[in-house]
Amino acid sequence: MVTIIMNASVLNEQGMQEVKHIILEDGVIKTLLDGHIEVANLQLEASEVVDAKGKLVTPGFIDMHVHLREPGFEHKETIESGSRSAAKGGFTTIACMPNTRPVTDHPDVIKLVLEKACEAGIVKVLPYAAITKNELGRELTDFAALKEAGAIGFTDDGVGVQSAQMMKDAMYKAAALDMPVIAHCEDNSLVVGACVAEGDFANRHGLKGIPNESEAIHVGRDILLAEATGVHYHVCHVSTEQSVRLIRQAKAIGIHVTAEVCPHHLLLSEQDIPGLDANWKMNPPLRSPRDVEACIEGLLDGTLDMIVTDHAPHSADEKAKGMELAPFGIVGFETAFPLLYTKFVATGLWDLSLLVQRMTADPAKVFGLNTGQLVEGSPADLTMIDLEAEREVNPEEFVSKGHNTPFTGWKLKGWPVTTWVNGNIVWSE
Repeated sequence: MVTIIMNASVLNEQGMQEVKHIILEDGVIKTLLDGHIEVANLQLEASEVVDAKGKLVTPGFIDMHVHLREPGFEHKETIESGSRSAAKGGFTTIACMPNTRPVTDHPDVIKLVLEKACEAGIVKVLPYAAITKNELGRELTDFAALKEAGAIGFTDDGVGVQSAQMMKDAMYKAAALDMPVIAHCEDNSLVVGACVAEGDFANRHGLKGIPNESEAIHVGRDILLAEATGVHYHVCHVSTEQSVRLIRQAKAIGIHVTAEVCPHHLLLSEQDIPGLDANWKMNPPLRSPRDVEACIEGLLDGTLDMIVTDHAPHSADEKAKGMELAPFGIVGFETAFPLLYTKFVATGLWDLSLLVQRMTADPAKVFGLNTGQLVEGSPADLTMIDLEAEREVNPEEFVSKGHNTPFTGWKLKGWPVTTWVNGNIVWSE
């Protein structure tokens, strides 16, 4: 199949290029042509011609931290519905966390996820495997068997590994297999019964708060363990100034640590929470303005390597239980790019190229993926974006099963309008 994308402005690691025509063939980017080459004959041969005039074309977005809920929680999301939501948001590759039921702690569950993703045929789904059986922190899983089944790394995301010895053993095993350990950093002894960050909001509403130290203690511990074991250590959803500082110091002395940050931790603080609406409840929680500024600075200077959504859908009934009883998490696929573009790029605070790089080439580089670039010969995973169209966030229009977002009603620009995976359109407005 031959597809021609005409009249496109292209943005990748090389910067903005006015490239008139992109030719996709057999799942790869075959040619990038300038506007002086006659393409009439090629148009006759093409199976599909897309006019991208006035639109931006970038590499497909990569999200290395998502929750697809299947198996076990299909009322929240399925691999198919989550993949479709990702495609609508411009994502072409996503990595799903193992806190399903059953937990992704056995090769058969890894294979099930990959089979479901293949059946859906929408975006590329990369499964993580659990560090410990049932994510209970008591016994390590069979890392070698899970890698052979298709796991791309090991994490107990959803809970922190509480035992330092267990984490050190896991790091040694992962390092021997040249695989990363991805850590949800949280000291349980500091968070039992808490639902929001320690701070003014918690005090006003009489709620127990989650302190910054609950995250940073594990970050510091695991950095030392990564130094001892030589593993690639990746920190999930960084949210505190202390964590950013520790990661920056670790990188400065050559420890192999990478990290991610979510849009909501760049855009919102606990001071923005309007009331006891559980659509504002996530883990890590919204922290102080000082923490937000530290995360922004960390992303800009490369301490935080990439942007992820931590897409975490829940049913309306579950979120209706209130701030204390509702589950943690918000959805993120369909709003991530417009939120960050509107807040940071359209206002002149960031270069567009930095935002795109942190959502494409950088996560690909960290995890050794063969995508994330818009160059000849690379996979034809592309996103086309309308930077000018403005519309409000309306959860009723989400294709995700989850509508749990704090961004309802926000007016945003920069909406993805078409997504290609391996040269095939998987979403189009």
